[in-house]
Amino acid sequence: MKKDTNTRFKGLGVALITPFHQDGSIDFARLEQLVNRMVDNGVDYLLALGTTSEYPTLAPPEKDDVLRCILDTNANRLPVMVGLGGPNTQFMIRKLEHLAEFDVDAILTVTPYYNKPSQAGLIAHYKAFTSATDMPVFLYNVPGRTSCNLEAATTLRIIEECPNVVGIKEASGMMKQILQLLAKRPDGFLVISGDDLLTLPLMAAGADGLISVMANAFPAKVADMVHHIMDQELDEARKIHQQLVPLTVNCFKEGSPAGVKAIMSAMDLIDNALRLPLVPVSEKLQEEIEKLVAQ
Repeated sequence: MKKDTNTRFKGLGVALITPFHQDGSIDFARLEQLVNRMVDNGVDYLLALGTTSEYPTLAPPEKDDVLRCILDTNANRLPVMVGLGGPNTQFMIRKLEHLAEFDVDAILTVTPYYNKPSQAGLIAHYKAFTSATDMPVFLYNVPGRTSCNLEAATTLRIIEECPNVVGIKEASGMMKQILQLLAKRPDGFLVISGDDLLTLPLMAAGADGLISVMANAFPAKVADMVHHIMDQELDEARKIHQQLVPLTVNCFKEGSPAGVKAIMSAMDLIDNALRLPLVPVSEKLQEEIEKLVAQ
C-alpha cells in the first residue's frame, strides 16, 4: 500500500474550492469545469473537502454532493484524497462508515481543533482513528487554524504505531520542525508542503510535492513549477515561483479561500461568492489582484 500511495500522491495536488452562486447555492457546473481544468493541466491528484472547500459551511448532504460531483467528473483519471477531520475522535470514526460509500484513494485528516489536545492526546487520537480504517491516511498539520501543532517527534511516533499513515501535509510554516521530519522520516513516508510560498525551499530540501490553493487558478503554472523541482530543474522552477509570488502573497492576505476566489473571479472562472462567516476580499485588495492577474 505504501509503495502505491507513495507514487500516486507525489507532485501537485489541488485543494479544490467549492464554487458558489451569488445566492449561496453550490455551482456544480463550475465545479465540473474546475475538475476538468485540473485534469487537463498537469495536476497529479485532487483534494476534495479540504479547508479550501469551505467545508465547515457545507451541510452533510452538500458535502456528499460535492464529493460525488468531483468523483463523477474526475472519472478515475486522477487519484482523489478526501478531507475528514474534527475535534471528536469517535464521531470521526463513525464518519468512516459513511465515507466507505465513496471511491476515494486516501484520507487527509487534520489535527483535532479547538480542544487543543496534548502530543500524547494526538498520538491516541490517530491510533484510534487509523485503526478503524484500511485506507491510506495523511496527517494534516496546520496550527494556524487548529491551535494545535503536531511536533516532528510526535509525527514519527504516529508513523511507527499507525501502519496506514503514509504521509503528512505540513502547513505549520515551522521550517526547523519540517526539516527535522524530512531528516528522520522512514523510507516511503511522504512530506507534502501545505504552503504555496514555501514549496520551493521545502521541495529543494526533500519534500515530495505540494497541496496547493493557487493551483485552482493556475494549475499548469504551479504544476510546471512542482515538476521542475522534482526533476532538479531549479532555475526553471525559481522563475515560475518568482512570477507567482506577488499574487500568492495577495491570495492569502485576507484569508483563504477568499483570496483565490478573488483571483478566479478576476479570471472569469467563478462568481466571487463565499459563505458566511467568510466574505470576499476588500475592494482595495480586489483591485490589486485584478491588476496582477491582468499582468
